[in-house]
Amino acid sequence: MRIQLRLTEFKRELSMAAKKPAAKKAPAKKAPAKAPAKATTAIQDKYTKTQILNTISDTTGLSRKEVSSVLDELGVLIERHIKKRGVGEFTLPGLLKIKAVKRPARPARKNVPNPFRPGEFMDIPKKPATTRVKVLPLKKLKEFAL
Repeated sequence: MRIQLRLTEFKRELSMAAKKPAAKKAPAKKAPAKAPAKATTAIQDKYTKTQILNTISDTTGLSRKEVSSVLDELGVLIERHIKKRGVGEFTLPGLLKIKAVKRPARPARKNVPNPFRPGEFMDIPKKPATTRVKVLPLKKLKEFAL
């Protein structure tokens, strides 16, 4: 009985679908044209500062002096972030993150087993607290290496 009921419902849906006029499709919209990707070829030898400045000034249309001042100001900005009383972290979006990591002082230790000469003991001098700079690559920079 249930099978007959389902079969009649199925036939009714088919007949209703056949009676409905087909919906008109809107013409496909064209996606806006993207700017062509710049061809990036691998550079075979390491650039000097002068070569870097000349290349950037040629590709951007800025003068060499302006590019130099931008890079100098970027260095100053990083310094202000990393300084002793600064934030301690600078991010160049997509490329890298620079962090100042504080390492605590280590006390002196006496009579520590020498790992290189079993059976002997050694003294380890104390180490002062230091601040180290860590540079972490971000997603774009990691993709460049692939």
